[in-house]
Amino acid sequence: MSFQVCGDPDEAVAGIADGSTVLVGGFGMAGMPVELIDALIRQGASELTVVSNNAGNGDTGLAALLAKGRVRKVVCSFPRQSDSWVFDGLYRDGRIELEVVPQGTLAERLRAAGAGIGAFYSPTGVGTPLAEGKETRDIAGRTHVLEYPIKGDVALIGAHRADRMGNLVYRKTARNFGPVMATAATTVVAQVHGIVDVGDLDPETVVTPGIYVDRVVKVAAA
Repeated sequence: MSFQVCGDPDEAVAGIADGSTVLVGGFGMAGMPVELIDALIRQGASELTVVSNNAGNGDTGLAALLAKGRVRKVVCSFPRQSDSWVFDGLYRDGRIELEVVPQGTLAERLRAAGAGIGAFYSPTGVGTPLAEGKETRDIAGRTHVLEYPIKGDVALIGAHRADRMGNLVYRKTARNFGPVMATAATTVVAQVHGIVDVGDLDPETVVTPGIYVDRVVKVAAA
């Protein structure tokens, strides 16, 4: 896919298919690409597998997508917070699947997908239900569990600014999962608060090189 600067979020999410695995950036609401998620709701894709740090907050963003019944399965580290009532209700009613992944393991599984690593061993989760059914190995006297990469069909991420080649910079904690998700998906869509000419970003501040990014769209700053 050639790189696109999109006119609006609806153009940016066009073509996302039913049944896609969608990586959604954000740590709570920090860095969550809310405008892209809203556009995905309008676009209508369903039976999605969503990979994110948590399972939505309040009634906006990812929680709104869940409420529409578009998500078949959530893969996340924190499915329950005080404001995760949408997911909680769906899960209790048996209307959504859940795979819980420890946060560091989630980041590493995404990184492994981007780096082309077939699998890796981690001691996290050993002796808990999270390790059930998984291969284990003793390494240096400590039991490790085998984990596989998480690859996305699409990544929806939020960044601070982009240039017209798709290079991205982030703002503070909004950076979180965006960079690693950008390496792990076939199609990467970034919403940003500003798009500048090539050469206007300090190369030393670029976190996600444009080679990973397929579409960017400018949205209003919060």
